[in-house]
Amino acid sequence: MWATHGLAVALALSVLPGGRTLRPGDCEVCISYLGRFYQDLKDRDVTFSPFSIEKELIKFCREARGKENRLCYYIGATDDAATKIINEVSKPLAHHIPVEKVCEKLKKKDSQICELKYGECGQASLNHHRASALGHYGADFLAGRGS
Repeated sequence: MWATHGLAVALALSVLPGGRTLRPGDCEVCISYLGRFYQDLKDRDVTFSPFSIEKELIKFCREARGKENRLCYYIGATDDAATKIINEVSKPLAHHIPVEKVCEKLKKKDSQICELKYGECGQASLNHHRASALGHYGADFLAGRGS
């Protein structure tokens, strides 16, 4: 009897909404890359239709390298992609759905998308190196060695 009751509780908890929300660090590459893409579209005043966003995403992905290129491959925005779920990105972005929600939905389609993380040479490492270099330039300037 207790086993049946426990099973019913476990089943109820597994179907409750909110269990599939992203945790901190989930979908790191997806959120970062699509966030930059969305901002780029806004900055260039691109028409927010699914067709135009899909076309722009394919162009944006041509410049992608490393983990970001792998993301583009997974969503079907590269020439060699095996699957094509790019419409799962273009349609929500056309309606200004936050990239976190887009990535959450992509995770349900292909969990590999949210397993991508920037490595040691990724975005976080680059930001650290940039901040470190700026600190050195500032110290040189204050010491009178900068121009």
